[in-house]
Amino acid sequence: MNKVDNFWEPGVSSGPCKVRNISRRHALITLAQLEQTYPDATCALRYVSPWQLLVATILSAQCTDTRVNLVTPALFARFPDPFSLVGAPLGAVEELIRSTGFFRNKAVNLLGCARAVVESHQGVVPQTLAELVALPGVGRKTANVVLGNAFAIPGMVVDTHVGRVARRLGWARSGQPQGVEKELCALLPKEKWTQTSHVLIWHGRRCCRAQIAHCSNCPVRERCPRTGVNRAK
Repeated sequence: MNKVDNFWEPGVSSGPCKVRNISRRHALITLAQLEQTYPDATCALRYVSPWQLLVATILSAQCTDTRVNLVTPALFARFPDPFSLVGAPLGAVEELIRSTGFFRNKAVNLLGCARAVVESHQGVVPQTLAELVALPGVGRKTANVVLGNAFAIPGMVVDTHVGRVARRLGWARSGQPQGVEKELCALLPKEKWTQTSHVLIWHGRRCCRAQIAHCSNCPVRERCPRTGVNRAK
């Protein structure tokens, strides 16, 4: 996985943790309650094309979606597609994305990604996981974001929020993103994968927070085993 697409959660072991067995029916009922709580849950990144979503997602590594949305308008105004980005000066790209953090590495990856999309895919963002993760700067998380949101192809995005909430709900055991992805995909029907990611991200940001879980306000507190919750209010 590329460095800028690494999304480990600090303090979480890569080994298995003990959770109780959760049935698909139980998980789907819990998911339905979360969907009712967050009916507007969707991708927070702003984009008008698959290419723009791909770029925005690469920039979002170790950066907030809000910050990315502030940066991308100027970036896309100057370099709106992979063809225009291929010949961009590295320094110009670095300056445009500086505030997203890790800007030098991200700029190199954006130029490499643009070149790969132009040379290998005729300037069209590919629509398979294998082809996407072969692009510079793209890991499984970024690939699944693009598949699920740009192409309506089910993809389970596992960021730090999804991993944390899934473990606390007892839906996953793994401390690794790819392991959580595999467990969630096995637990939930394929048509639920993309929206599950959105809902768990929203729940993780608003209620099931990393340092202190707001269990007293949780809409699914009666259905949650609170696995790994050390501090709650």
